[in-house]
Amino acid sequence: MKFSIQREDFLKPLQQVIGVVERRQTLPVLGNVLINATRKQIKLTATDLEVELQAQIAIPVTETGDITLPARKLLDICRTLPEEAQLDISVNKDRALIRSGKSRFTLATLPATEFPVVDKIKSASKISLPQNKLHELIERTAFSMAQQDVRYYLNGLMLEPVKGLLRAVATDGHRLAMCEIKADIDTDGEQVIVPRKGVQELHRLLEDTDEAVQVEIGSNHIRITTGELRFTSKLIDGRFPDYTRVIPKNANKQLLVNRDLLRQALTRTSILSNEKYRGIRLDVSENNIKIQAHNPEQEEAIEEIDATYSEEDLVVGFNVTYILDVLNVLDSNDVSVLLSDANSSALINQPGSDDCRYVVMPMRL
Repeated sequence: MKFSIQREDFLKPLQQVIGVVERRQTLPVLGNVLINATRKQIKLTATDLEVELQAQIAIPVTETGDITLPARKLLDICRTLPEEAQLDISVNKDRALIRSGKSRFTLATLPATEFPVVDKIKSASKISLPQNKLHELIERTAFSMAQQDVRYYLNGLMLEPVKGLLRAVATDGHRLAMCEIKADIDTDGEQVIVPRKGVQELHRLLEDTDEAVQVEIGSNHIRITTGELRFTSKLIDGRFPDYTRVIPKNANKQLLVNRDLLRQALTRTSILSNEKYRGIRLDVSENNIKIQAHNPEQEEAIEEIDATYSEEDLVVGFNVTYILDVLNVLDSNDVSVLLSDANSSALINQPGSDDCRYVVMPMRL
């Protein structure tokens, strides 16, 4: 194998795929990146057996071939070379030589035959949607995924194709995020759960462009293809809980409040909350919210802000981090908080829009 390439043309796709390469590997070849060189392009592939990323670069290739090179070392070499440097990469038996100007690097290789690749997906459904919409869908829900929960099906993001919509739902058992975007889907499809690492990589890779991405959902994998990049992830084999039962039905006390005002007040109050439980108390009365926090050192924070509220007075406790996470992903001026009583969950959304709904369970303080 032999080809020449500009540093910048090689560095960006290498950085895109490197995210899935773990520093500690069960198999040595998983620490490598697979390079497939055909006459008119090269493909870079990295995997951790759960998520696979593949980038392609259109360049003329002098000698075709397949090989795997140490991913991190290759990235560090490219990163530290001068801008607009020319790389000449050639492979001879079990060694790869990288030349650039007066620099020479010889890397150990492993054969491409040892590299695990995902077979062709037997696609059950295909969806096309703008890249920025999919990015927004993930950003507005992924923060509610569980981390290392024994209920393994919560450690991921549930995607559900519905007629005319793609819905995403995430929950860790204490809060729930649900968002929908319009999509060209003819019939209801099966729910699938994308694992946490795959969701994080996808969020990192998707860009703020209205260029279309192709989403293929198979029985065991999901594949998302942009112009030059292909993302493939295994799916979590489990049944996602019935999220519709969690959304409050009797929350009839509506609180309307400026999002930034509430976020700033909660951020300041949280400084003196219990570091472990992060509890804050909301004392809601007519057109007013009193926010209080205490900690074991007998310290206290109190904030009062104006709000639109005309129902009976209510006192309820929440984990302040959960409320702040929601406020950070919404972009409206005001937020709507629907409450029923001190022991029921709050339903938070943007006024006049049900595209995104957030449920936060109460805390006893």
